[in-house]
Amino acid sequence: MSAPVLWLDGQLVSADEARVSPFDHGLLVGDGVFETMRVYDGVPFAWTRHHQRLVRSAAGLGLRAPESQELRTAVDEVLAANGLTDGRIRLTVTGGPSPLGSERGGGPPTVIVAGAPATVWPTTVDVVIVPWSRNEHGAVAGLKTTSYAENVRALAYARERDAGEAIFLNTRGELCEATGSNVFVIRDGVLLTPPADAGCLLGVTRALVLELSADHGVPAEEAALGPAALGDADEAFLTSSTREVQPIGRVDGRELPAAPGPTSDKLGRLLTELIARHPDP
Repeated sequence: MSAPVLWLDGQLVSADEARVSPFDHGLLVGDGVFETMRVYDGVPFAWTRHHQRLVRSAAGLGLRAPESQELRTAVDEVLAANGLTDGRIRLTVTGGPSPLGSERGGGPPTVIVAGAPATVWPTTVDVVIVPWSRNEHGAVAGLKTTSYAENVRALAYARERDAGEAIFLNTRGELCEATGSNVFVIRDGVLLTPPADAGCLLGVTRALVLELSADHGVPAEEAALGPAALGDADEAFLTSSTREVQPIGRVDGRELPAAPGPTSDKLGRLLTELIARHPDP
């Protein structure tokens, strides 16, 4: 099987031949941002929203992301080169070659566009709440950075406990987010999710689900939620670009009443319909 082809700093290159400097700040200190999006029928879904968030995250780190058209052309070239029509695409922008330390170099950023087949997620997912907190006051709170060591550790903690995703609380002890997804709970027919000031990354799919809720008569609120809100929910689900809407089956080993429940099922169906009719909502 031939190696995947990716786009690196303006050129298509085989993954076997791609080279990034060992002094790249993304490698050395996690100085970078990224976006991952689903590809359906050869088209990256919700491109505008993802690129806008990439720009915001980059600005939050003092980096500059390439313009939308340049990156979109790169995405199309990567999809074509790999014959990828159903999968996922990742955009990565790092601080580029830099000194050995926290100081960033003066050169251009490193920009990578890579594709891969879609992840096949189970119908439901079990989650655990991890013993480490998200700092909602931190410099990178709400930014999608490549500094994912906390997520790697948390996901390993979850897997050790036969769970598929890990949930973080923030420093106030409130529900925040999972390692790569947002969390929703339903109580008494009301959809609830942590607000931005909880420290969570505001996911593209999270926003779409809230918009669909408003359009289709599902009461929804962004609200501070204690840790018990998840385990005591009538139903709950995760959202992300690759998971879409994924119902939660168990929380810390405790089974929820319904997975999927009626609200999760309705919103998952509405999202699927949106994807089919509008590739860039």
